[in-house]
Amino acid sequence: MSVGQFCNRDTVILRKADAIVEAAKLMREFHVGSAVVVEDSAEGAKPVGIVTDRDLVVEILAAELDPGSVTVGDIMSYELLTAREDDGLWETLQRMRLKGVRRIPVVNPQGVLAGILTSDDLLEILAGELTELVKIIGKEQEREQRTRGGLG
Repeated sequence: MSVGQFCNRDTVILRKADAIVEAAKLMREFHVGSAVVVEDSAEGAKPVGIVTDRDLVVEILAAELDPGSVTVGDIMSYELLTAREDDGLWETLQRMRLKGVRRIPVVNPQGVLAGILTSDDLLEILAGELTELVKIIGKEQEREQRTRGGLG
């Protein structure tokens, strides 16, 4: 299973010069906890950072800064971990765990933003896989009853 199969292709993007208030409004409008910060290149929008709702709280509100005086570039995370579309899902999960990140922008072979994979997405995938495992147990029990008969 590859990251490209499961990433969300509808990614909220911002640029470094964007206002913090704009970031908050976009996150609210699209019901997301983060936005990928991109720089435009000839190939397309390349991710350079990420801003989360936590960044807004910790860096702006808790510090009692005037949101109008701060840009996305001032608070975005610069140590950006990305995944390629063809990276394995489980390997990417391990990289996320090692770096302690809950969101990872996904890029195409040219480094252009293709989507985002979040811990919520991974939980949904895992829940689906666990449901399938539970169905196996039920089917096995049905098969055994048919072939061996019931007890009693």
